[in-house]
Amino acid sequence: MTAQLLIRPAKKTSAVKRSLSALSIFFFAGALLLRGKATLPLDRSSLTSFHDWLNTLSAWIDNNRDSNAFFTTFVNVIRNSIDGLVRFIQNGISQAGDVRTIPQIGWLGVVAILGFIVYAISNYKMALFAMAGFVLLGLIGFWQESMDTLALTLAAVCLSLLIGIPLGILAGLFPKFEKFLTPALDFAQVMPTFVYLTPVTLFFLIGPASATIVTLIYAVPPALRITAVAIKEVPWSSVEAAISMGSTRYQALRKVQLPQAKRTIVVGINQTIMAALSMVTIAALIDAPGLGQVVVRALESLDVGRSFQAGLGIVILAVVLDRSTTAAASKVDTSNISTASHRSHRLVLLGLGITTVIMVLLSRVITWGGSFPGSGTLGSNIARYVNSYVDWFQMHFVTFTNDITDTVSYGFINPMQSLLTQSPWFITGAGFVGLGAIFGGKRLAAISLFCVVAIVGTGLWSDTMVTLASTLVAAVITVALGIIVGTWIGRSRRADRWIRPILDAGQVLPAFVYLVPFLGLFGATRFTAIMAAVVYAAPASIKLMADGIRGVPATIIEAATAAGSSSWQMIVKVQIPSAKRALALATNQGIIYVLAMIVVGGLVGAGGLGYLVVAGFAQENLKGKGLAAGLAIVLLGIMLDRITQAAASRTSQDFAAVGH
Repeated sequence: MTAQLLIRPAKKTSAVKRSLSALSIFFFAGALLLRGKATLPLDRSSLTSFHDWLNTLSAWIDNNRDSNAFFTTFVNVIRNSIDGLVRFIQNGISQAGDVRTIPQIGWLGVVAILGFIVYAISNYKMALFAMAGFVLLGLIGFWQESMDTLALTLAAVCLSLLIGIPLGILAGLFPKFEKFLTPALDFAQVMPTFVYLTPVTLFFLIGPASATIVTLIYAVPPALRITAVAIKEVPWSSVEAAISMGSTRYQALRKVQLPQAKRTIVVGINQTIMAALSMVTIAALIDAPGLGQVVVRALESLDVGRSFQAGLGIVILAVVLDRSTTAAASKVDTSNISTASHRSHRLVLLGLGITTVIMVLLSRVITWGGSFPGSGTLGSNIARYVNSYVDWFQMHFVTFTNDITDTVSYGFINPMQSLLTQSPWFITGAGFVGLGAIFGGKRLAAISLFCVVAIVGTGLWSDTMVTLASTLVAAVITVALGIIVGTWIGRSRRADRWIRPILDAGQVLPAFVYLVPFLGLFGATRFTAIMAAVVYAAPASIKLMADGIRGVPATIIEAATAAGSSSWQMIVKVQIPSAKRALALATNQGIIYVLAMIVVGGLVGAGGLGYLVVAGFAQENLKGKGLAAGLAIVLLGIMLDRITQAAASRTSQDFAAVGH
């Protein structure tokens, strides 16, 4: 019986390999024999009937926005309400109101309030760190822009938590409800952030309301999912004990489950804040105020110094918000503090509260406390220094950077793009359907077929293949880094201590930030977008691979060691094969992260669908084409995600069968 259990997975794996080999032969033979036929190219200025229909739909919406009942009683009400919320926060901390030339609370009051809140939820060291970070935002010359970004982030986070936490509690209590929500949550988290921009602006116009809504869509899933996990992790025995003592189900939730889930819920709040900040900066493309707009304008003019200056502001804001909420999640429960310490803490809070009120009042009556003093000389000097360094680097290392760009472009990107764009669409489409059938059966094959046909229907098959080519090249580099660095971290505790904090910091930063350094080094090219995508996606792949390597059972390691395996043999023949599920998951996450960043790379010369989305914002006659490009991105993302998830699931099943 044991022998049969060991043989069956081998047969299944062998069958999968044979199917993949046959599919590869079919694809490359078809691509070679039918090269250049049925490739469905479309000029950038050309429109299909579908694009014209979308343009007509957009024009109809614009013409009926103030008369159609759907807009006047629903869409416009939502837009005006959210605009009002954002303006209220902006008038409080960033922009002047109708009766004041400065915000209701000046920079001095904002810094004091921040210090009070951070001390209340964490400790004094973190409060000082947060206050210093916000002061630095003013010193680099971006106080108002930073506060505008913060205002949008706060509005989106408040709405996300109002929706996400209650739904998360219900999902944690009722598995069927969680199952019902899962597809929508998967869709919201898998899709590149660019995808949300165009359809939302179609209904809600550009501006703070649309920026808040797209941020809300992106930020709700972390709050909902982590809250659900927190509720489910509370031991059921604790709930049963409370019910047996006479508590109602609601009382058990309020007095047992929520208190025990509090720390994990705070982690969910942290993830919601970081997701919101990341999306708010990208929403600058739809006229969201703040640091994102500075970055977009600087990228458009190739002003690396200015974009670095604004990127630094985004990084500071992200680090302050992340570290403050992380510290809140790890803070020791006040129930474990002695009565004397608790009384002392309350006295300090009272003193800080009085000081904060005084600082807020001073910020309203003293000019230098209202508007941040100075002209941002530090930031200007940073931008000037960065530009001079970029000029020096490009002058002295232009041959080196061009060689790297040419090597990757001519050696990898161009061949991949040529293969995909010059192959008949039905050959490539059959390849996707075949992969779906191999890894997920008939259902996934049907999903893949639908996605392929729908992409063809958008009229943007060739542009989709351009995006796919860059995505695959970046994904290969990302997975290679995941295997190499992840294996190193998984085998070395010292490497883990040094590298994991860098990876954690890398996952905190918004996507825009990654474009800046590579733009300065390599200019506006596809290579810039690909390298930014690799750096953006690598942390997730590396951490998944490291956890997989570390999770290899000790008995397997001991058996291989007893058999005399060397370190290299241990890695290649034992640990990596045993961590195949982690590798498959790392590949899945790498592709999804890469696709999101490649699309953003449309701002710096990546071409493909990302460029068309940006062009749709800039040119009215291309709005329909931009909408179609967003739809194509959705379809491509769904197909890549489902196929790689199915591959990871198949790997897990085979590994589990072998383990038995």
